[in-house]
Amino acid sequence: MEESPLFVRTHDFLLWLLPQVQKFPRPYRFTLTERIQRKAMDFQDLIVSAGKAQGGERKAFLMQADTALEQLRFWLRFGRELELLTAGQYEHAARMLVEMGRLLGGWIKRA
Repeated sequence: MEESPLFVRTHDFLLWLLPQVQKFPRPYRFTLTERIQRKAMDFQDLIVSAGKAQGGERKAFLMQADTALEQLRFWLRFGRELELLTAGQYEHAARMLVEMGRLLGGWIKRA
C-alpha cells in the first residue's frame, strides 16, 4: 500500500505542507493552520482506510477522501488570499493537489 503513487504523493505533500503552515502568523495558528493540517491528515487517514477496506466500504472512504481534498483546496486558497502563502507556495501546493486528485479519481473509478 505504501508504494502506491497516491500514498507517496500524499506523504510528500504532508512533509512539505506542515512546516509551511507552521509559519503562519500567530493569530491564524489555532484557526486556519489547524484546519489545513487537520484536513490534510484526514485525507491521509481516509486513503489508508480505503486501502484496507473492500467493496462499498472502500468506495465510501474514497468519496470522503475526495471531499477532504476539496476542502483542503479551499482552505489553502483562502490562505493564499490572506497572503499567508506566497504565490509560489500556493502554485506548488495546487500542483500537488491536482496530481493527488487525479490519482484519487483513478482509484475511485476502479473501486
